[in-house]
Amino acid sequence: MSASVLYDAPGPKARVRNRVYSVIGTLAVLGLIVFAVLRLSAKGQFAPEMWEIFNYAGVRTSIRDGVLTTLQVFAVASVLSLVLGVVLAVARLSDHQPVRWLATGFVELFRAIPLLITIYVLWVLLLTYRSDLGLTGDSTGFWALVVGLTVYNGSVQAEVLRAGINAVPRGQREAAYALGMSKTQVMTTVLIPQGVRAMLPTIISQLVVTLKDTSLGYVITYQELLYQLQQIANNTIVNDDNPYVPVIIVGGTIYIAMCLALSSLATWIERRGRRAKTGIPVADAAQPLAAADALDAVEQPAPEQPAGKVN
Repeated sequence: MSASVLYDAPGPKARVRNRVYSVIGTLAVLGLIVFAVLRLSAKGQFAPEMWEIFNYAGVRTSIRDGVLTTLQVFAVASVLSLVLGVVLAVARLSDHQPVRWLATGFVELFRAIPLLITIYVLWVLLLTYRSDLGLTGDSTGFWALVVGLTVYNGSVQAEVLRAGINAVPRGQREAAYALGMSKTQVMTTVLIPQGVRAMLPTIISQLVVTLKDTSLGYVITYQELLYQLQQIANNTIVNDDNPYVPVIIVGGTIYIAMCLALSSLATWIERRGRRAKTGIPVADAAQPLAAADALDAVEQPAPEQPAGKVN
């Protein structure tokens, strides 16, 4: 029996007991799922008429507009959050103490406040000063959602980038300073590129969180995907009931598809980074004679000089 500090390998009886518990737990979960499906089916949520609502052009248009609006908010918020994350990460690594304090306070504040509260407060403030800022009704909700997502996810991205920068070996920083580089050059050409590459999976994971958090726009009645789905379910009556289950299934499938697409992009970027050519280049196989001649020239000893003659 092998053991470690954090985990003791189970014996024969423990393995049998774990298998029994796993089977019982799986059966219990499956039983709950079957029970829920039967109850919903009895209420007519899986009737064919419930799914026919997606054949209407108005319903498909509402879903399409919701998807496009969600992607628009995500695109703007993700770019701004990455820019803010870089600025905050560099500020937290600054040699100036007031700059570090301001950046640390900003990061800790917006990481601690629930994102929903931040979005709602921004929405109220923008509504209050909407006339002074020249905003319309739709743009007010858009910028409240974008700014809320930016400050929260930018704070998280700043900590991710700071961890990646601190993970770069200290010798590379010292070597860059020894070459006469300034701190700005060291940060922009040595530390940040390696930190971003090391933390790329975590950065993309946080972007997936940003995409999912766009659904909080329904609280401020911004017409993103979740709000559109809610309106479809509330305003449609089929067989004297609202089609909540079909709308939830379709909406969940769309969100899962968008998140999987973003995760696939992250995987592709990571694999492409691993295939980057590094190290000593391999000699061209089409020129074996030139390579052999060069090797012979290196290995050939220097000619001996006659005694008493100095060049």
